[in-house]
Amino acid sequence: MKSTPLFEAAGVIEAPVDRVERLLLAVRPGPVGADNVWLLAEHGGVVAGGPERFTLSTPVHTMTVEVREHTIAFQGGWWYRGEYAVEPHPEGALLTHRVHNVATRGRWGVPLANRFFLGFDRSASDGFTMGLRRIGDELGCRTRLL
Repeated sequence: MKSTPLFEAAGVIEAPVDRVERLLLAVRPGPVGADNVWLLAEHGGVVAGGPERFTLSTPVHTMTVEVREHTIAFQGGWWYRGEYAVEPHPEGALLTHRVHNVATRGRWGVPLANRFFLGFDRSASDGFTMGLRRIGDELGCRTRLL
């Protein structure tokens, strides 16, 4: 799959990698919630498929969720793919979030369209920062943006 990186952010979670992965990489068929696709629990929906590639249907749209060793990816719409990777870090775990343009047609229009949605980078950065805070609250540990 051809992709173009549009955004990247990283942060440290002061918890063991396996605890972070159990929270973030847990995906199974059934309702989205605290123990299933935790990152999207507030959006609701239902997961089907597996064991590495799933379909998540929310009240608003449908997306693909892929889980591989240390990584979860969400892909939907005509261009969006967001990947979260968990790696060891001296203070616990390093979480990296990357947004890619995976459009198969009109690829050139994605950066232009995102400029029309003023503040895309800021919005993505703020979302990642809030996500880090949620993870820290859930795991009872400190986090920090890199």
